[in-house]
Amino acid sequence: MSKIKTAFFCQNCGYETAKWTGKCPSCNQWNTFVEEKVQKDIPLRQQEWKSDHPKAPKVVNLDAVEGLEERRWLTPDAELNRVLGGGIVAGSLVLVGGEPGIGKSTLFLQNALLLKGIKTLYISGEESEQQIKMRADRLKINNDQFYLLTETSTQVIFQEIKKLEPQLVIIDSIQTLQSPLIESAPGSVSQIRETAAEMQRFAKETNTPVFLIGHITKDGAIAGPKILEHMVDTVLQFEGDQHYAYRILRTIKNRFGSTAELGIYEMTGEGLRQVSNPSEILISQRDDLLSGVAIASTIEGLRPMLVEVQALVTQSVYGTPQRTATGFDLRRLQMLLAVLEKRGGFHFGVKDVFLNIAGGIRVEDPSIDLAVLCALLSSYEDTGVSHKYCFAGEVGLSGEIRAVNRIEQRIAEAEKLGFDKIFISKYHKKGLDFSKLNIEVVPLGRVEEVYRFLF
Repeated sequence: MSKIKTAFFCQNCGYETAKWTGKCPSCNQWNTFVEEKVQKDIPLRQQEWKSDHPKAPKVVNLDAVEGLEERRWLTPDAELNRVLGGGIVAGSLVLVGGEPGIGKSTLFLQNALLLKGIKTLYISGEESEQQIKMRADRLKINNDQFYLLTETSTQVIFQEIKKLEPQLVIIDSIQTLQSPLIESAPGSVSQIRETAAEMQRFAKETNTPVFLIGHITKDGAIAGPKILEHMVDTVLQFEGDQHYAYRILRTIKNRFGSTAELGIYEMTGEGLRQVSNPSEILISQRDDLLSGVAIASTIEGLRPMLVEVQALVTQSVYGTPQRTATGFDLRRLQMLLAVLEKRGGFHFGVKDVFLNIAGGIRVEDPSIDLAVLCALLSSYEDTGVSHKYCFAGEVGLSGEIRAVNRIEQRIAEAEKLGFDKIFISKYHKKGLDFSKLNIEVVPLGRVEEVYRFLF
């Protein structure tokens, strides 16, 4: 018998070495190396996925390659279509990660049942057929082209795939699969890498789209080697606070579209409901005037959204003032406070400052700066800003209000939701015609002008 070959793999990044090492030279993490068996049985090579008509590899000239039109399937879920870049691409490999219990399995079971006329195979290594049936009954969606397989061995999975010939494959989850070519336990680095490679070969050779649902680590990264994210075509992150009803599907990597898109869902008792107009759920419906609240016009991907910025400025009772931000970059908040201190003469250095983006989402668009600044000033002066005012502008270190991109879309969204005024930078391109709008556009140049206008 041949000697069993083993190697040490970093559980954080997948780095391989022949002997145990305390610190990973790739990701600099300590005590992450685990010994795994890597011996491959040669006869088992016959059991991995093989197409009946494999293409012989050969070198070709780029000009000789015939371009094919990109085929996409539009799903009934408009939010999923947006995040994928316009629908499901044939032969694509999509990896979806998220917290336990966030709704990954529910989302893709629901979408698979909604795809009428497409033969779908749902492979589960975590749940029984009865559990999946209970969830499907809760969703109240029927589909006679939907098939289940509760199996973890890739050898058995590919045998069933050859019999059924599905048009779409969903695997829940990739960490439960086990390839007979690798002797280590399911969920190990070598197993995840091998099973994902087999699924990649199957997807590309048969032009069948495959969705891989994956676990995440305690740090929020997708569990397994980093090479897993490089192998797939698209990486989606399903996120949200379990104390809120809203979930966000965000694109991290996409070879077929933009990585700036996001889809918003509401978790209900009958599955996930698409939120087509997120501005209505991110803005509080109130009539009274409250201090420390301002509305920002931001853009995520191709979608304009209005979000509510909440600020609380209080006298510090400790030696060092607190700076806390939820949904906003803390360093950018400190920068805006320094601008107000230097350019406006406001003494925030002795104040505790708390900032929150309502709705539990995180915004990185710099156009939210002006709304953050106005919310801070409103709480500082304890004077409310009208809930019919909206803000879109980036604030520079010299106190100037800088222009932001796609201002027409931001203004149109604010006008659609019934706002009276929108405050923008006066440095926008000349020639923009605002005369036909039902909303007043207020161009401003500096922070001091904003303060004089509002307070």
